[in-house]
Amino acid sequence: MPAESPVTPPPPALVNVVERNIATLTERRREAARQATGATRVAAAITRFSGSMPFVYIHLALVAAWVAINVGWTPVRPFDPSFVVLATAASVEAIFLSTFVLISQNQTAAADAARADLDLQVSLLAEHETTRLLRLVVAIADRLGIDAAADDELDELQQDVAPEKVLDHMDAQAADAEVS
Repeated sequence: MPAESPVTPPPPALVNVVERNIATLTERRREAARQATGATRVAAAITRFSGSMPFVYIHLALVAAWVAINVGWTPVRPFDPSFVVLATAASVEAIFLSTFVLISQNQTAAADAARADLDLQVSLLAEHETTRLLRLVVAIADRLGIDAAADDELDELQQDVAPEKVLDHMDAQAADAEVS
């Protein structure tokens, strides 16, 4: 008889929320892919292929054949004995590939920034909700005659966080660190 899993499954309501969130994120990614321009899709495809092992194998085979032919190891007549054409082709290819990689990185950075903004919004909302819940719990404790005021941090924790003040403080500390 197989051992039972020590992990209890999440309640159905949580499963539904998780499934809804996954479906929403998946649909957003599909929509972003549908809205991508042709040039963006081409750049992404080239970047994906150039970062793959088949790309490496193709280049390895082409360069090996080029070298073998041009050093005279094959019956084929050398066409680039000084390898100037190979060096030029490799340089031009590197320029284009690095451009495609930069395009893809810019798109990734934009998507990452959007996700970071969403994370920040969710975190701020969670902090706001937590502050409200704490105020409610303290009010309930007061009503029940429980001395919640004994905890010095409660007053501070019940204050709403002003994101602009936190950012200003972070900026000031970063500036101080640069000066030091």
